Parts: sequence; C-alpha cells; structure tokens
Amino acid sequence: MHTSTVQHPAAAVGFSRRELQVLHLVGEGASYATIARRLGLSPHTVDTYLRRIRAKSGVSSQVQLALLASRLPTPAAA
Repeated sequence: MHTSTVQHPAAAVGFSRRELQVLHLVGEGASYATIARRLGLSPHTVDTYLRRIRAKSGVSSQVQLALLASRLPTPAAA
C-alpha cells in the first residue's frame, strides 16, 4: 500500500498568507508566469515560494502540490 507524502491541511499552519495564495493558484492549474502576474511577483519569487511550500509540506511534485492545495481553504486576496 502506497502512502502519500501530502500532509494533512493542518500543516498549512506553517504557511504564510502569500504561500497559501501561491499554492491555491497552483491548485487551479496556473503557471508560474500566471501566478506571478496575478500576484504582482516575478516568476523567480513564485519559484521561491513554491520551494518553501515543498520544504514545509514534504511534497515533491506538482501533482502533490495540487492535491495539497485542494485540501486547504481558499486564502484571502492580497
């Protein structure tokens, strides 16, 4: 039996508001460029946020990020 590495949504407690916004947009299928444009960031900054999210959550793939995003409440707008 395979156990997913995606943690429970309670793991979101360690995420900043901006990390949650980026994660939510990943869950919607947005590209780095789209996320950057929507949040007024550079694509490099989006990549940095996603690296932090991966480190905090233990996920390693885009699919796992999307699954994690689907389990979290929608963050407040910036």
